[in-house]
Amino acid sequence: MASWTTKNIPPQDGRCAVVTGTGGLGFEDALALARAGAEVIVAGRHPGKGADAVARIRQAAPAANIRFETLDLASLRSVADFAARLRGQRDSLDLLINNAGVMTPPARRTTADGFELQLGTNYLGHFALTAHLMPMLRGARKARVVTVSSVAARGGRIDFDDLNAERGYRPMSAYSQSKLACLMFALELQRRGDAGGWGVDSIAAHPGIARTELLFNAPGRESAAARARGLLWFLFQPVAQGALPTLYAATSPEARGGGYYGPNGLGETRGYPAPARFPAQALDTAAAARLWAVSERMTGARFA
Repeated sequence: MASWTTKNIPPQDGRCAVVTGTGGLGFEDALALARAGAEVIVAGRHPGKGADAVARIRQAAPAANIRFETLDLASLRSVADFAARLRGQRDSLDLLINNAGVMTPPARRTTADGFELQLGTNYLGHFALTAHLMPMLRGARKARVVTVSSVAARGGRIDFDDLNAERGYRPMSAYSQSKLACLMFALELQRRGDAGGWGVDSIAAHPGIARTELLFNAPGRESAAARARGLLWFLFQPVAQGALPTLYAATSPEARGGGYYGPNGLGETRGYPAPARFPAQALDTAAAARLWAVSERMTGARFA
């Protein structure tokens, strides 16, 4: 695993991948998979950004088999519609990368379904998407679901009494909760898949601290977090480097279902892919089962 890079990605010919998110880490994931020969479907909210991402990838990899599909994770209807379109186009899916997200909007915002925006987009939207696509994933050989968490999950807790931050909204707390939920979901998905014989590996990853536009796009360029990102640029690794743990989880023969991967240096903030440290709260199986049941009720999504 030492110094694993995109050069170590095995050939992906014949495999189809869905990557949520058109910029930052999602763009790098899609580019690397397309270069390795996979058919890649980039899914995001904005058709303009999607078209731009596809054009840039085709410019970098002229032989890329890539296209864009509209998907708004902040709308359960959009999630269901996307999955229905995909099921109408193909019978199986080899790889799903649950990557797209929002981070720390300064004021509480909600999704189309009334969920707090970060919980709804980062976690519940991906929960529902994975449920809708699971029959296709089960139809593939050795399919994988990679769910992107964050170092912020270490400070997260699942507030079952106020999941949607209706009583009090703190941007970073809500973000940390959403990313802890993503990690717990990845682990619980593996447990349930093992018990049900689904034949799908569920793996989590985090990018460390990467130089993406997430901090600029959510709280704004004048926020304290964004100013720190600008002034302390040297602490942030390039976005392509930050994408490596996700790509390792998605493609490496050494990556294991139920695993968690992140950078290997400076407290998992930068470096090359390596096993990441699980926060203690992520290993609470009773809380994970409760979160799963609550998520099914909130989204109406079921894993048959």
